[in-house]
Amino acid sequence: MNKIFVILFLFTITIFPQAAKNILTLKNELKQNMISGNSDPLPVKEEFSKKSVLLAITYSIILPGMGELYAGNYTIGKYFTIAEGIFWGTYIGMNQYSNWQKERYHSFAASNGGVNLAGKSDDYFTNIGIYSDINEYNDDMARNGEFSKMYNSPQDYWKWTGGDRVAYRTMWTAGEQAHNNLRFVIGALVLNRVASAINAARLAAAYNKNASENMGWNISAGMSSVASLPPGVILNFQYGL
Repeated sequence: MNKIFVILFLFTITIFPQAAKNILTLKNELKQNMISGNSDPLPVKEEFSKKSVLLAITYSIILPGMGELYAGNYTIGKYFTIAEGIFWGTYIGMNQYSNWQKERYHSFAASNGGVNLAGKSDDYFTNIGIYSDINEYNDDMARNGEFSKMYNSPQDYWKWTGGDRVAYRTMWTAGEQAHNNLRFVIGALVLNRVASAINAARLAAAYNKNASENMGWNISAGMSSVASLPPGVILNFQYGL
């Protein structure tokens, strides 16, 4: 009986070191094969980052087209950016033209109507284009009982001669028209932002929806070619993109 136990003990201490050595060798071979590309690498899971609809809207309000760029689709967004540049160029040009027209009729009023330009309101420059002089204006205000609107200071004096009032009125009308047209450009700038924000929100929502639909169970396979093992198949189960 004692001989049997001795034989089993000797067998155990002989087999287990060999088994441990084989396991270590197998581990090293698996690692080496994965590094050298002898087996197909397992797919790497990609992280899914949702697009913020609110952030897309904010970007488009700041600069139309940037919300679409953030949402990953600048195909349409670039046209909002181009339109923004055109509208701003139009606004700057029309504003300069409006200011030029204003300076033009101010200068004409000073040289042809005797107007003192200092401290005058827009209403004043409107009124002097309607009445030939300050007396005619004050008489009309008195008849209507609007005494608070009468000009009593010598600084408010003006007097047109010949066709100067009509010429001034024409210049004033052109200047006011140019100034009023700026409102349409401002409206176009606002609408461009609203349209871009709506489009960016739609694209961000579509991106999130499509990415969510692509989430699911994926199974991938790869061949193993470890020297100490027969050829086999590696299966990988993955949930994600």
